[in-house]
Amino acid sequence: MDLEVKGVAASPTTQTQPFSGRRKPLQQRWTSKSCAMEDPCLPVVPQLDLGSLVDSDDEDIIPENLPAPTDKYKVKHQQYKTEMKGGYKQHSQRNAEKAKSSITHQQTPRNKTDDKCVQGAETITDDLTTLDRKALLQRGYADNPHILQRSTGKSDAEFVAAEKKKQMVAEQVMIDHLSRAVISDPEQNLTSEKQEISHILPDSKLAPIRFRKRTLHETKIRTQSTLTENILSHKVQFDGRIISRNGRDACRELVGFFFTHDQSLTIYEYRQFGKNRTNVLPFIQKNIYCHQRGRRKGKQYRLGDLYIGANLTFLSSDHPRLPESIKENTVLTLRITDIDWRALDSLKTDSVEHDDVTNEEANDRMIFKAIQDMLREQLHKRGVRILTGLGKYLQQLDKEGNGLLDKADFKQALKLFRLEVSENDFESLWLILNSSGNGNGHGRADYGEFKRAIIGEMNEYRKSFVRKAFMKLDFNKTGSVSIIDISKCYCAKKHPQVISGHSTEEEIKSSFLETLKDACSKSDEVSYGEFEDYYEGLSIGIVDDEDFVNIICTPWGI
Repeated sequence: MDLEVKGVAASPTTQTQPFSGRRKPLQQRWTSKSCAMEDPCLPVVPQLDLGSLVDSDDEDIIPENLPAPTDKYKVKHQQYKTEMKGGYKQHSQRNAEKAKSSITHQQTPRNKTDDKCVQGAETITDDLTTLDRKALLQRGYADNPHILQRSTGKSDAEFVAAEKKKQMVAEQVMIDHLSRAVISDPEQNLTSEKQEISHILPDSKLAPIRFRKRTLHETKIRTQSTLTENILSHKVQFDGRIISRNGRDACRELVGFFFTHDQSLTIYEYRQFGKNRTNVLPFIQKNIYCHQRGRRKGKQYRLGDLYIGANLTFLSSDHPRLPESIKENTVLTLRITDIDWRALDSLKTDSVEHDDVTNEEANDRMIFKAIQDMLREQLHKRGVRILTGLGKYLQQLDKEGNGLLDKADFKQALKLFRLEVSENDFESLWLILNSSGNGNGHGRADYGEFKRAIIGEMNEYRKSFVRKAFMKLDFNKTGSVSIIDISKCYCAKKHPQVISGHSTEEEIKSSFLETLKDACSKSDEVSYGEFEDYYEGLSIGIVDDEDFVNIICTPWGI
């Protein structure tokens, strides 16, 4: 009898020698039922045509038995489709506006100032070095569409995590101060002493144990100065950062609170250990503080002093629990990076005080802006090389390590890097820095303050992405990153020149590393201050914030 297995016709027994030894057990396993189902005329399996398996671009075969897409998938697909269309539409509109503005600027210069700016830009272009041209390659990322089409799920998760962090800090602040207000009140000691005098008998040592007072601490639930949750709820919450070139201090996540009932201020630090462990610790104790620098030195902080970009200064000696790296400086300077505008506006309408900017402060800002506008034209395309070189040069001049330099040092630095500032403007700037308390009163000034005053700095929105990129690189929180780690994390796949084929990934990466190494005092690692100076110089020639965000987010994957 001939056998067939799975539709394959079997040969006669005389031709199938390999199966001769297995025929008997196969026949024994068959039953009468399986024999009844046997069909001697089963079709032979056709030969496989390998040529039909080649991918074809002409026709796409869609299986007919696919299940219908769910509503959740349809919503996600439609959302992704609208985001992609919106992102590319905004990108094309922005490119058209840029081209139009550049054409109109070339055709109709508005006044003599614009003519001077064009002439200055031409002279600067002539002075470009190889490092300047390699640094300008990083601006190519701004030509990509904005990262608005990123997954909304990821952005929503980041927003929820940030709100959860703020809520966690606010709850910890309320718990700390509501409990501390009762336990640490001086009234507790006074009442307890009175009670001990009135209730303890003269011969208490001889009295039975049941009559002796054995409580360690007698706490009253309510005292005259007890704070309530309603009183502490009248507050303004804000985020802050430490102005420092130390990476560990500059990347600390600080959350502050200003209480209107007594004009007091407190700042907490949010710490994260690994992925799941977090902690909230007091950084600046709740108290009434005053300005330590500026035109308002000695005046108490008020609600009008809180806005994005405002500086809060504290004496390091008043806070012994601060880290040693912070206590090295006499004054601790905090910058407000974000604020609860709703709470601030509601409390401002209820309060009587107004933000009174003095004439001296207004004049100082005008002088700073005039000098910064003039220098920004000179630094339009060579900002990376000048800013990083200036920071490294001033740091080398600081032999004592306290950040203070003489007037002659600053003049020499400006001359060395060909930053032209008139004598009158320099004297006005120097007078402001010394009168505002940024120096030590002996003809010296902090070179960080000097750089920010004479060149300016990028806004807090841009700086937040710079810190985010550095924190991703510095996962050990040491304050510096090795060049090897930077080379591993930097990705140039989405650079326009790489996409178009004009350059390779290695060429873009090597140009970035070469310009970054030139800004570093050490050849094998980059500090936070040097990393910030690099992007500070790159930010000078970029008008749109979203273009700068693209330059940060695209190569670092944030």
